[in-house]
Amino acid sequence: MKFDVFAKDCPSRAVLDHLTGRWGVLTLAGLRKGPARFNALRRRVDGVSEKMLAQTLQALERDGFVRREVLAAMPPSVNYSLTELGESTADHLLAFIDHVQARMPAVLDARASADAAQAR
Repeated sequence: MKFDVFAKDCPSRAVLDHLTGRWGVLTLAGLRKGPARFNALRRRVDGVSEKMLAQTLQALERDGFVRREVLAAMPPSVNYSLTELGESTADHLLAFIDHVQARMPAVLDARASADAAQAR
C-alpha cells in the first residue's frame, strides 16, 4: 500500500497531525527523556492542559508511538513511555526542534524586518 500525505484521504495525514501539532511534538520530545507518569509529563510539557495531554497521549498510543503501562500500586498509577516507533520518531522531531532553536536569531531578525516594513 502506498501512502501520500498530500492526498486528502490518506490516513497518514491524521498521523502527521497527531505528531506535528504543538502538543504531539512536545509530548514525544518530553517522553524521549524517559518514561513518565502523567503529572510529571505535564510538568515537562509546560502549558499543556490536562485534557489536551490526555487526548494527545491517547492519539499517540493509538498510532503506536506511546505505550501506556498501568502499575500495580496503591493508588494505581500509569507510566507513559515511547515505543520503538516513538523513539525513532522523537529523534527526528528533536533534530527538527534543535534546528529551529539554533536558527531563532535569524527568525527574530526576519520578524523585526517584517514588522518594521509593515509599520511604514
